[in-house]
Amino acid sequence: MDFKQFLKEFKNRTQYDFCDYCDSSISRRLQRIVEDTSMSFEQILDKVTVDEGFKNKIVDDITVNTTELFRDPQLWISLYKTHYQKLPKSGTITFWHIGCSVGLETYSNLIMMHQMGLLDRCRSIGTDINPRVLNIARNGEYAYRFNMFFRDNFDAVMKGCGFDAKFEDYFDIDEKADTMRAKPFLLERPKFMVQNLVTDKAPFPYRVDMVFIRNVMIYFNDKLQNQIISMIHSKMYDNAALVLGKQEALTSQMETRFSRMGQYYTKKPSM
Repeated sequence: MDFKQFLKEFKNRTQYDFCDYCDSSISRRLQRIVEDTSMSFEQILDKVTVDEGFKNKIVDDITVNTTELFRDPQLWISLYKTHYQKLPKSGTITFWHIGCSVGLETYSNLIMMHQMGLLDRCRSIGTDINPRVLNIARNGEYAYRFNMFFRDNFDAVMKGCGFDAKFEDYFDIDEKADTMRAKPFLLERPKFMVQNLVTDKAPFPYRVDMVFIRNVMIYFNDKLQNQIISMIHSKMYDNAALVLGKQEALTSQMETRFSRMGQYYTKKPSM
């Protein structure tokens, strides 16, 4: 059985569809799973059918769950100096973080909104295929010493935007327990929802002002990228922003629907 046959059978047995993930990326991850488990594809399929915990671990290993607080500080500074200044002056501002993992990007954006005095107007949604990481996001608690470089990211963004803020304004730190946890006023803002980008539409009814889908599209083939961006496009207001990863770009089929604005795109107004 090759990895493509495995993915088709995995879809049949679990309803998780990874068939249109980029071949080179998914094959590397599956090979690592085979090596780590010392099991064949056939054995893995047999076990996921009867062992829910094992199935969830395989999904964990296939999906990418890496995120940082204020990842790529220059992007956040650029967004502040350009698009954030164009956000609606009244009413609710809706942000959608796709593939949000453990929620650090979601909290990064909420910190920016708080600094701009817009937090009370924010509707913040984080979606991910993985329920385990969403539970971490809802709790908003992370290892402190392992993630101390977050302070550098935070300080760089605050300085670059001209904000006078301290890391402790937003996180409760317990060095003895080695934890940092988002303050309650941040924790109460976002809603985290399960979404399988391959099969699910957006799990909410309203349109959005800004979409973050960073370092997600590189794992999909062109067909799936087009499908996902088309779904996202349908949920965006005119002139809403779409933020991709540093090494990502829209396919030629989709880029005609957007205007490129440096490190992000904006949705072209409907004709």
